[in-house]
Amino acid sequence: MSSLSDMWILVGVLLVVVCLGVHVAVALGMTAVLGIYLMTRDFHTVYTFIGGTAYEALRDYVFAVIPLFMLMGDFLGKCGAASDLYALVNRLTRRIPGRLAIATVLANAVFAFVTGVSIAAAAAFSRIAYPEMKKNGYDRRFALGCIAGSACLGMLIPPSVLMIVWGVLTEQAIGKLFIAGIIPGFIVVFFYCLYIFWVAVTSPQTVGEDAASKRARAEAAASSDEKERSLAAVFWSTMAVLVLVFGTLGGIWFGLFTPTEGAGVGATLALLLAIAKGLRAKEMFEVVLSVGRTSAPLLLLLFTAQLYSRTLSMTGITGAAKAFFLASGLGQYEILAIMVGVWFVLGCLIDSISIILLTVPVFAPIAMALGFDPIAFGIIGILAIEVGLLTPPFGILVFTVRAVLPREASVGEIFRAAVPYWICLMTVVVTIAIYPQLATWLPNLGR
Repeated sequence: MSSLSDMWILVGVLLVVVCLGVHVAVALGMTAVLGIYLMTRDFHTVYTFIGGTAYEALRDYVFAVIPLFMLMGDFLGKCGAASDLYALVNRLTRRIPGRLAIATVLANAVFAFVTGVSIAAAAAFSRIAYPEMKKNGYDRRFALGCIAGSACLGMLIPPSVLMIVWGVLTEQAIGKLFIAGIIPGFIVVFFYCLYIFWVAVTSPQTVGEDAASKRARAEAAASSDEKERSLAAVFWSTMAVLVLVFGTLGGIWFGLFTPTEGAGVGATLALLLAIAKGLRAKEMFEVVLSVGRTSAPLLLLLFTAQLYSRTLSMTGITGAAKAFFLASGLGQYEILAIMVGVWFVLGCLIDSISIILLTVPVFAPIAMALGFDPIAFGIIGILAIEVGLLTPPFGILVFTVRAVLPREASVGEIFRAAVPYWICLMTVVVTIAIYPQLATWLPNLGR
């Protein structure tokens, strides 16, 4: 059988198996094994290929970045750092219209530097921010949409799990991808806050800015002497988190340690801070167990994705796809639009990491051949895939918020409330495509 026939069989089998609901890791592994056998007709070669790929993929210590950064985020989340962060930002934005929603976005932006996982942010701020917004008269759908939309920042602002996966697959420097996400992340924050401010000004009742709610807030502020006395504790708790985060990422940026070493330093310091804030041994064990349950399947996904990617390279699909697009006569941005469209459609069906594993091995070489900067293309891709976190019917962030607050709104209502944040993300995708320097400027400062 020819390599061309093998190529189409592999692609077709993978699509059918995924559409039948088979887990993406299993689908990738099965398809890769089938492809190797079709090309070699030798089971011994299949076993050898799988073993060699597993050894080379999983022995790379860069894989430790994922569980270590997850540990860092979970330790700080478990000890109440997220609550302290929200409380401080809320007080600092007291005079801004729509302050609770803006505080949610800003706190999510800072918390994103800790977790790198949007689901953790969505779950945390559903419990922390929503009760405050509800108490202050916010429209429930607007509040839930704000929480779901702002949780997306966890996948863009470093240390993002999506960036780690992208870097592993494309062999890009993970540290550079981390730094490249900072400016685009703050652009997203700016658009989010601008939208919330516009809503607060044009529709004040949506954010509880009527006379009754103002009186209630004044009464609450007048009787909050005890809370005011705790401002110092909240401030120093937040400062400790910020020092930890920027020390870790700054060390990576300035080359003091690798991303893996930085993740280890961050996890250790987060553990010490959590213990200082009263984290108990039982809670520590729960964090480690939770991270293990989350990261182990992800490492399996990365292994099967590398196996599938190598198999595709053997069939020549990467070269064929590159030749097809280059010979199509389409322009650089037209081909990019097709890629973004594919990511958008897949985002309606499967999760973000699976989208990266399925598409990036094919798309990244095409983008490089078209002249896109690999770092800028990575940020564009992560932003476009991130849109899927808010896109029906999958929209994992919407389902996370719904799971934490099942009685507050339907899934459909949260999806509709998150549409403005979806539009903001798409706007930033276009902006970075036109001005890639926004993503490449910081990583190139050290050159």
